[in-house]
Amino acid sequence: MSSLKSLIASGTKLWLDSIEPSLVQKNRALGATGATSNPIIVSDILKGGKFDDDIKKLLAAGHSDEAVAWAMTDKLVSHAQEVFLPVWESTKCNDGWVSFELDPLLEDKACPLSIPERSKRYIELGKKYAAGQKNRMIKVPATPAGLGALEELAAAGVTLNVTLIFSKDQYITARDAVWKGAQRRPGGLTTFKSVYSIFVSRVDVYTLAHVPTLIPAAQGQVGIVNAKRIWKMNKDFWAQKNLPLEQEMIFASTGVKDPKADPTIYVAAFAGSDIETNPPATNDAVEASGKSFTRQVDHLPPADVLADIDAKVDMKKLEDTLMSEGLEKFSDPFKKLLALIGSKRASLGS
Repeated sequence: MSSLKSLIASGTKLWLDSIEPSLVQKNRALGATGATSNPIIVSDILKGGKFDDDIKKLLAAGHSDEAVAWAMTDKLVSHAQEVFLPVWESTKCNDGWVSFELDPLLEDKACPLSIPERSKRYIELGKKYAAGQKNRMIKVPATPAGLGALEELAAAGVTLNVTLIFSKDQYITARDAVWKGAQRRPGGLTTFKSVYSIFVSRVDVYTLAHVPTLIPAAQGQVGIVNAKRIWKMNKDFWAQKNLPLEQEMIFASTGVKDPKADPTIYVAAFAGSDIETNPPATNDAVEASGKSFTRQVDHLPPADVLADIDAKVDMKKLEDTLMSEGLEKFSDPFKKLLALIGSKRASLGS
């Protein structure tokens, strides 16, 4: 059994952190059953020139750079949805999803809208891009504005991926809003599905810089411990609801930031349950590792490691810092995508 197949056999749903068409096909063949997207991914795909004809037609039709960016995002996500649709159908909506991220500029510092106005815009956009879609998840960040949109989106029957979660508090607020809205869904809870993307590697980058006093055995484990604790909370909460579909955690940001580190460390730590969204390079490293993965998601480090983490890591400070950094990483890639479309406009002669 290949390494990725052993990961899947352990109970993990493997989703690809890309919607590049050839990578989607490659990773589907390796066992991936879903995908996620963001502006960085879309920009990287469009840079290659493979879709210049599509862009040229949109520009010739008089579309703005922003309209072109969204049209191409919609096209690429739709293509990935087609690949994973058989999974969605065979699992009766429990798997086979592709995430579509809403406008990151709503979180830009320069955005003139108030938080309630941003929430309203998230609701409008979420309904727009979910309309008529079978296996598309709408990705909304766990920011004040994003959290404020979740109940109404869930009530409208929109399937949600709540992203940019770093802390227990963010998760609880998001989950409770989604569940409250879900109970007002048209048609009931038969097809209700939600996922919550907890970011992992960025937490360990933070502790290395800001909590250098952690004991060696604890440094590099905070992201894993944090995510596993939230995973357990999520399991316990939904177990009482007896729903047809699983409401799952997505273990995101599973690519290691240190080039010297074992590229499979996070993949191995969360093996056995819920969803891992791995970058293509991480999946390649897993497949090449020759390792056999077994369930580890419910195993925590020794008591002394947990005690050291709990004593030294201020989770509120961690959340505030990572959210501030995360919002820049959230909005800047879309600005770069717009700049890329602008350069395409010039080079394609439109």
